[in-house]
Amino acid sequence: MLKQVSIYAENVKGKMLEITSVLADENINILGSVTNDSAEYGIVRMVVSNPEKACKVLKEHSIICKLTDVLAVEVKDEVGNLNRLLKALDDANINVNYLYLSYNRESGCPIMVLHTDDAREVENSLKSKGFSLC
Repeated sequence: MLKQVSIYAENVKGKMLEITSVLADENINILGSVTNDSAEYGIVRMVVSNPEKACKVLKEHSIICKLTDVLAVEVKDEVGNLNRLLKALDDANINVNYLYLSYNRESGCPIMVLHTDDAREVENSLKSKGFSLC
């Protein structure tokens, strides 16, 4: 299981630059991210090299954030593999709240980062079905 940094950012010019600058200044690598926006605020979700430190330094810069448990499932870059993962989750009656793509630098395979209501239970379910979790 991974810790994701969930950042609540005002939808204004330069906010993403501010966030990435804070992380870069602290030598924190962004391994995967997704941004969902609305008229006034957005949610930036990131898997980073040091989530606890990232959350701490972002808060020191008055950027609202929290840590969230997510799962990272390695999927080979082949047609239908995301569908196979989602089918396994559906068969186990598991809802995926959101997902986004990252990359396993060690294996060279894509990773689907996903959030569910009970990450521990889902982790066990996926492992029992033969999926590789990071």
